[in-house]
Amino acid sequence: MRGRVVGHVSRIIRAVMGLGLAMASVPVAAQVTVERIRVHGPSLEGNLEGNDADRDVIVVLPPGYGRETARRYPVVYFLHGFSATAQKYDEFVDFRAAMEAEAARGHEMILVVPDSYTKHGGSMYSNSPTVGDFEGFVARDLVAYVDGHYRTVARREGRGLAGHSMGGYGTFKIGMKFPQTFSSLYAMSGCCLSARTVTPERGRELEAMTAEQALAGDFGTRADFAAAAAWSPAPDKPPFFLDLGTRDGVVQDDVLAEWAANAPIALVPQYAAALKGMSAIAMDVGDADFLLADNQAMTRALDRFGVTHDFTLYEGDHVNRVAVRFRDAVLPFFAGHLATE
Repeated sequence: MRGRVVGHVSRIIRAVMGLGLAMASVPVAAQVTVERIRVHGPSLEGNLEGNDADRDVIVVLPPGYGRETARRYPVVYFLHGFSATAQKYDEFVDFRAAMEAEAARGHEMILVVPDSYTKHGGSMYSNSPTVGDFEGFVARDLVAYVDGHYRTVARREGRGLAGHSMGGYGTFKIGMKFPQTFSSLYAMSGCCLSARTVTPERGRELEAMTAEQALAGDFGTRADFAAAAAWSPAPDKPPFFLDLGTRDGVVQDDVLAEWAANAPIALVPQYAAALKGMSAIAMDVGDADFLLADNQAMTRALDRFGVTHDFTLYEGDHVNRVAVRFRDAVLPFFAGHLATE
């Protein structure tokens, strides 16, 4: 089936919002509870960068959680973007307000936002001895903790995975690899969807940097080191424990192959069956987003392999509509697709 391209608001989202308004015949006293906890991740232990295996996690509980003590709730796991933390995204998106708006529409769920900030600014939600196994942390450690400590619908039909930018990348990658854990995916302006490359000139610049210079670098520099740490780890090469893509300015094809092996577009053929087994998949991107071409390539790849999904192109850039899209598109999407019992 072809990807369903939607203009500014998905047809499904409009239908779900309309259903929510019909259900909310009695106004909801939308007082959500926000908890900030620490979750230990065995999957992250022993990583070479020294990233903490105890991660900060924001948990937003719906209004009924405290009073309907026998009720279980679906869970949305949201992955934040690069160079930010879970707390920064809370300040940016306002998870409390978004969850209160969804509760007022008659839909209650639990929201879980893990922190994935690392030495170079982000884990890329990948499995690396240098960075740690953040795929396993999200899909195994965190899910097990949440199911063990909160009243959840503790099966794949009750779990959704979403994220923005680096988190959109993680949504596709973890969703592909753990279809037994999550049933619905929503990727917002996913980054890094196509295979990463490097020029000889850029490679020489990165090779010449000290650890101090790399850590003090600009966004692009930190992203280069973070991606290499996640996708081309090198346990025998301190202090970075990574391969940068060049050696003495000569591009290394074997390293680029490792990067390509982590690109969601390249992974679609291998994981098409897993993606087809999802209850629903959606992705969106702004018409002025610098990642527009990558996201358009991803929807074409999904189309090619018959993966049903919704693709929404809206007016905006990479960040200016994230909060409103999360409130008015992402949460209603999951309200319409996750099991509630």
